Amino acid sequence: MNNNSRNRIPKPPWLRRRLADKLEFGRVRSLMKECSLHTVCESARCPNIWECFSRKTATFLIMGNRCTRNCRFCAIEPGPLGLPDPEEAFHVAEAVDKMGLAHAVITSVTRDDLPDFGVSCFVKTVQEIRKRSRGITIEVLVPDFCGNKEAIASLIEARPDVIAHNMETVPGLYPHVRPQAVYEISLALLRQVSESGRDIFVKSGMMLGLGETEDEIIRTLDDLLFSGCRILTLGQYLQPTASHIPVERFLPPEEFQSWQEKATAMGFQQVVSGPFVRSSYHAGSLFRAMQSSGKRPGPDQDPE
Repeated sequence: MNNNSRNRIPKPPWLRRRLADKLEFGRVRSLMKECSLHTVCESARCPNIWECFSRKTATFLIMGNRCTRNCRFCAIEPGPLGLPDPEEAFHVAEAVDKMGLAHAVITSVTRDDLPDFGVSCFVKTVQEIRKRSRGITIEVLVPDFCGNKEAIASLIEARPDVIAHNMETVPGLYPHVRPQAVYEISLALLRQVSESGRDIFVKSGMMLGLGETEDEIIRTLDDLLFSGCRILTLGQYLQPTASHIPVERFLPPEEFQSWQEKATAMGFQQVVSGPFVRSSYHAGSLFRAMQSSGKRPGPDQDPE
């Protein structure tokens, strides 16, 4: 028997959810199949898929649905099967248009096997969405591009409205949770976006319940603030299969609320924290709240 399966903790009552509108869910799922697209909602087994699809929203997953890395928390299968679909950006733009989205969120698998780490796929997707859907705002949730500054610079020049990159966990857990990632590289990516001088909001997210301590969370939040991140998501890690890292602890909703208050007091301008929160959860609402606050991106917003 797998050791992880022996250690699984039963889910508490607050992690049980009712299914939402089956009709709209089916429509969104059918549209994705019609356009030959993947969503992180399906590929990563997101617990919010029923809610989001029923609200006619989805997070598009580009460059296929298989990853060059094998993070121990993620349900996406490792091992890409070929080059990205050259028509994918057009298909995403078509789906965004048909869904009538006001705020589109694009993410990807990690493609360390590609010469530019896949950044050109993000750039092309942003460009195609803007051609077809004027006035739309665009958020990209990106991998670390192996810290390649030229790749990150080309993404910045495409001028999405939000560039998000998740830290996922505290630095001490990286060897266990994200063995192919480097904590400092992720921070450097966020800092490069923040210092670019472009009106691009910087966003990141973390999973809790992997065994991190309160001091480790505070340190990571401090590092994020120093790197220019002002939009933060905090959610509960959920073990997708028995072969993945087991949950160390289920945080109650009131503890997530406490972290939201702490992060806000530290200097984050928009924070959403809760057991079901994921990177793209209510992303459009977070962006609009950031816009309406009148605060602009950039190092001039660093806390004292």
